[in-house]
Amino acid sequence: MSKQETSDSPGPGPEAALGPGPGPEPEPEPSLATGSDCSNDRYITFRGSPSSESHSDSGFPSSRVSMKSDRSMGKPFDFKSGPGPAAEGVSQQSSQVLRGGSAPQHQTHLDSIFMMLEDNVVTFMKEELKKMKKLLSPDYPACSESEREDEDEEQRSSRESFLRITLDFLRRMKQEELAQRLWSRTSSGVCQKKLKCGLKKRFQSVFEGLSQAGKSTLLNQIYTELHITEGGNEEADQENEIRQIETASRTADRADTSIRPGDIFKGPPGRSETIRTVLTKGVAGIGKTVLTQKFTLDWAEDKDNQDVHFIFPFTFRELNVVKEEKFSLVGLVHHFFNEIKEAGICSFEEFQTIFVFDGLDECRLPLDFHQTKILSDVTDSSSVNVLLINLIRGKLLPSARLWITTRPAAANQIPADCVDMVTEVRGFTDPQKEEYFRRRFREEEQASRIISHIKTSRSLHIMCHIPVFCWITATVLEKVLKSREGGELPKTLTQMYIHHLVVQVKVKMVKYDAGAATDPHWSPESREMIESLGKLAFDQLQKGNLIFYEPDLTECGIDLRAASMYSGMFTQIFREESGLCQDMVFCFIHLSLQEFLAALHVHQTFIDSGINLLEEKQTTIQQSPQQPQLHLLHQRAVDEALKSPNGHLDLFLRFLLGLSLETNQSLLRGLLTQTGSSSQTNQETVQYIKEKLSESLSAERSINLFHCLNELNDGSLVEHIQQSLRSGRLSTDRLSPAQSSALAFFLLSSEEDLKEFDLKKYSASEEALLKLLPVVKASNKALLSCCGLSERSSGALSSVLSSQSSSLTHLDLSTNDLQDSGVKRLSLGLESPHCKLEALRLSGCGLSERSCGALSSVLSSQSSSLTHLDLSNNDLQDSGVEHLSLGLESPHCKLEALSLSGCLVSEEGCASLVSAVRSKSSHLRELDLSYNHPGDSGVKELSAAVEDPHCSLETLRLSSCGLSERSCGALSSLLSSQSSSLTHLDLSNNDLQDSGVKRLSLGLESPHCKLEALSLSGCLVSEEGCASLVSAVRSKSSHLRELDLSYNHPGDSGVKELSAAVEDPHCSLETLRLSGCGLSERSCEALSSVLSSQSSSLTHLDLSNNDLQDSGVKRLCLGLESPHCKLEALSLSGCLVSEEGCASLVSAVRSESSHLRELDLSYNHPGDSGVKELSAAVEDPHCSLETLRYGHTAGAPHGD
Repeated sequence: MSKQETSDSPGPGPEAALGPGPGPEPEPEPSLATGSDCSNDRYITFRGSPSSESHSDSGFPSSRVSMKSDRSMGKPFDFKSGPGPAAEGVSQQSSQVLRGGSAPQHQTHLDSIFMMLEDNVVTFMKEELKKMKKLLSPDYPACSESEREDEDEEQRSSRESFLRITLDFLRRMKQEELAQRLWSRTSSGVCQKKLKCGLKKRFQSVFEGLSQAGKSTLLNQIYTELHITEGGNEEADQENEIRQIETASRTADRADTSIRPGDIFKGPPGRSETIRTVLTKGVAGIGKTVLTQKFTLDWAEDKDNQDVHFIFPFTFRELNVVKEEKFSLVGLVHHFFNEIKEAGICSFEEFQTIFVFDGLDECRLPLDFHQTKILSDVTDSSSVNVLLINLIRGKLLPSARLWITTRPAAANQIPADCVDMVTEVRGFTDPQKEEYFRRRFREEEQASRIISHIKTSRSLHIMCHIPVFCWITATVLEKVLKSREGGELPKTLTQMYIHHLVVQVKVKMVKYDAGAATDPHWSPESREMIESLGKLAFDQLQKGNLIFYEPDLTECGIDLRAASMYSGMFTQIFREESGLCQDMVFCFIHLSLQEFLAALHVHQTFIDSGINLLEEKQTTIQQSPQQPQLHLLHQRAVDEALKSPNGHLDLFLRFLLGLSLETNQSLLRGLLTQTGSSSQTNQETVQYIKEKLSESLSAERSINLFHCLNELNDGSLVEHIQQSLRSGRLSTDRLSPAQSSALAFFLLSSEEDLKEFDLKKYSASEEALLKLLPVVKASNKALLSCCGLSERSSGALSSVLSSQSSSLTHLDLSTNDLQDSGVKRLSLGLESPHCKLEALRLSGCGLSERSCGALSSVLSSQSSSLTHLDLSNNDLQDSGVEHLSLGLESPHCKLEALSLSGCLVSEEGCASLVSAVRSKSSHLRELDLSYNHPGDSGVKELSAAVEDPHCSLETLRLSSCGLSERSCGALSSLLSSQSSSLTHLDLSNNDLQDSGVKRLSLGLESPHCKLEALSLSGCLVSEEGCASLVSAVRSKSSHLRELDLSYNHPGDSGVKELSAAVEDPHCSLETLRLSGCGLSERSCEALSSVLSSQSSSLTHLDLSNNDLQDSGVKRLCLGLESPHCKLEALSLSGCLVSEEGCASLVSAVRSESSHLRELDLSYNHPGDSGVKELSAAVEDPHCSLETLRYGHTAGAPHGD
């Protein structure tokens, strides 16, 4: 408690001025001498508390409330502003009377003055009390009293004095809670303004890669909007961050719903639950800290979240410093935010408050959420870790909101049930990388050269996903370009970091040692500094520490003064952090730089002393000029990295191997007093890595070894794969494990986005797939049909599907021997909440009814995204369909398309599906039951279900189901039903005959019919059946766009009648298929009339496999040349067309009015001259042909 709060001379109470109150008996009213000097010592003051006991209990000052400035603290109750304009006349008169009037006059005027004074004081009090009452209402904003800009200092002083009086009276009335709330609400506005001012000063400038010794930049000038997505990859959290960066860099440009930083507590659209605690993950250097700074700055600058009263940003680095001390939550806030302490705010329940805790991964507080005592009072003291745990649990100040940031590996320190939303900060997308370098380098030529260079080095391009690495790269390349015009730029990570180190040493030499740019930069002092930093980096890397305190530095023989010097001179390498408490904390600007210096330390120690720091019991290897032993260190490092469960030594290994190259060592000449490598050493290391690649390593470990080979300038395996790809041998050769790994590395290093991966293009084998799983994971669509896959592949693919970093949405496993056991394993991945798969094809995979149980569970899973499922050509039978239908009926099922073609489904199976398609929650739009045996009765039952208003089925395929004309009656009723949604119906290859088509046409003519596509191919339809259809296609209400009558017998007369109907202005037919209908040249005349009709809508016509001959084509071309012809695709395949017919077509395709995009002349006899003529026509600028098929294959129109 402050001295001011415990004053021994509280002075007269407020009741002395305003008469008796509800408390104890008032003291005698003091006299007011208006003409005596004595009055100068008798002003009424409120410096002390009239009830120190009451003050102590409430925890807030009773008489020291400042509403605007500290000047009002302890100020006398001052009404200098006067009673107001109405009293000015009386005031002037009273002055005259008091100077020379008689006693009766004196008393009369004094009474008058006091009557007016009473009126003014009472009016003032009533107005202020009215405002206070409004302020105390529950729905009134807590900080609304922050400013009264039109109020002068004297008016403010009066209001503040009256506030103190009111507070005292409330206490005397035992209304402590009300007094506390009034005091908090009136003082919080000014406090908020001061806090915002302090946070603006703290966060408006940032040091891009620099410490406080460097040049600051305004945050708002350089801030680039970061991509924040909901969700986090729990599986990847334990992976090394370099692997996470590689994964993220491949998916950075893909569409994900991004959360605006200012909306971090609002969550994504559609989420209604209140979000109290947000955990944001991201790898080191990705921009988490800058993100929280921007969030806080936007609030402080009144740009965002203005419903929030206070934001308290903490870093775990700061909290680590006070981990041994005890605080209450209020005390902790007061300790770090003096503005809150000065205002005396000791309760936050009234306020909307956000606590930001940045850098959980740097926390050195014991966070035990199971054993820690419960704390719920914000004024109870405890250790900082207990406060944090209870705050995160929601036991302490549950009304507050929390934002915690962390690197992924530390995210599991917070129990999942304490977090309402997990978000992830993504790095730069490829366009953002370019934007960064173009902003950094204003010269277009220089910027383009740098961007081009980074793209050619995949490892650099991947690392530029991290903003801080972009800064390192820009710093290095700028210096290199200046010092070596046209010189070679660094290509590998090791080269980039060596250059970065050299650049900083040179800066230190010129800036601090008064050296010249041409002087040798490696002095004994700078060598000692780097050696000390290297030891610190390695020792702390082994312990998993990224931030360092005095004990850590002492262990490496570095004192605080020396460390501060390193931080001041090597600002880009080693950064000194000063928290709010001004205790020094040290760190490297990025984990990768710490790993580089650690590798440099291990390499240098081995070369200088022969000590292998990677051995558990460090041994000294005897060096021999004839037999260099550096490869033994490398082999040990490779083995240790491969043992790591999460790849935490991946980048360290790349640097260690890269440092062995003589070209790299030459860049460090002066630091490395001797070299320890040779081409023989490197070759032995390369050979050892290749041997490891031939073993059964995980795909991720193999890929890192290829990065290592890249650091060693060995690309032989990848070059071999590239040659095989170019020659086409890869799809026929059986790949070794090393070659498969090389292929994965090559595909993942490709600049092209892996939208579709087809295993058959490379090596259609299970062994190849298992090595290429990272490629599958990075692809949107994986085509793995006919690749000889088994249950083993299903397990591996299940792991891919359940990975949150997977991009896979379409998977085709058709014609593989997966069997029921394989589907069961696959289903585990499909049910994962992280699975994004939308389409799964399992046609011909040897499945039985047992697979349907597992798949039914997937369909009913709330997390499943599956919308398309193909189970065709499997022996599922009715029992399997019954199992499947249970999943289809689930309210969580999202399936839109299901194919059960050729699954031995009978009438009984159809009955099981009826309930599913009738379900209110069903999303099923497409059902394929082709090549089954539902029978007419099964179709009747199914048709009735499709008529149900709850059924959303739009496409029904019943091809080759042994149906007769009896089915057509039920289907006709379905088509004419007002509630039916059916738009596509496939009845091909059923014995419907003309009588069935006649029944069907009744439904087609109904004004309620919505059918757009009808296939009656191979249904034994003759001229009579065509006549029935004519009325339907002519109907005003018809929606029919596509009609397939292929492999029927309409005859030329039937086609003539149909053609006349298509010319009708009410006909909306766009596609007509008449393949294999026994048509002759006579049909062509009628069809030509259709094509030249202004009212015709026909755009696609299939006349393939008819005996049209050249004469028929000649007639057809008359219609094609018409300016009214809208035809875009024409198939004349197998129509006995020769060179003469081609000549007729040439004129048509050359026509200026032609819309023809596709022409199929395959299986004809155009001859060389006909092909030549057509090819010449295609070159004509008026020709719009895009696809021309002749012979037995498709030919590109321009000979490509």
